[in-house]
Amino acid sequence: MKDNFSHSATEYARFRPGYPAALFDFLFAQCRQFDCAWDCATGNGQIAAVLAERFRQVEATDISENQLKNALLRPNIRYRVGAAEQPVFSESAFDLVTVGQAAHWFDLEKFYTEVRRVLRPGGLLALVGYGLLQIDAATDAVVMHLYRDILDAYWDPERRLVDEALTTISFPFQEIPLPEMASEYHWTPEHLLGYLSTWSALRHYEKQTGHNPLDATFATTLNKAWGNEPVKTVRFPIFGRIGRVSRAYT
Repeated sequence: MKDNFSHSATEYARFRPGYPAALFDFLFAQCRQFDCAWDCATGNGQIAAVLAERFRQVEATDISENQLKNALLRPNIRYRVGAAEQPVFSESAFDLVTVGQAAHWFDLEKFYTEVRRVLRPGGLLALVGYGLLQIDAATDAVVMHLYRDILDAYWDPERRLVDEALTTISFPFQEIPLPEMASEYHWTPEHLLGYLSTWSALRHYEKQTGHNPLDATFATTLNKAWGNEPVKTVRFPIFGRIGRVSRAYT
């Protein structure tokens, strides 16, 4: 699994969006027990912290030690460095396994083998993520120009799975459709620039060209498109593949 985010762990914790209450309400309604959950590729622990409100114990792993240094601390969350495909957990340890905006980086077949092993019969796997942000026509055009025209060649190939909302991946589980939902925030232009600075393609671009595309010219273009409103609603559409393990691991 690639580690594209250790370098920006602080910015990631500050600027990356989270997930709406509606998502967790949906997942919890599907759970049969609330003993133990695994938040895989936890990042700064934003999903793990919500799981900890319902589960007795949450195990949270990530390949980035820097990300875990910025993680949200809760008494019933145990963070550890570890790869998705090589968990150290015992068989039938979990009622729920979650992955937020990271499944596209995994070797999914190896990960699925481990999921079947560590989930209890009837346990739930939730691969969730968010699509490209939406604000308004003028601002969206500026963001899309950055995303497609400037950074297109610098995105890792795995990014297309996010653009496809994980609809093209294999998912050999008893699937449960996820209702339509979105995360919404009220951001300033400065917060938007902070979020854009966490994009992995931007870091690739800067490393290869020596230039940060979020320069004064881009900021001027963005502010012109933004207009006079100090704060705007930013919407991230949520997607996911939710499935149940129907039988014990063999």
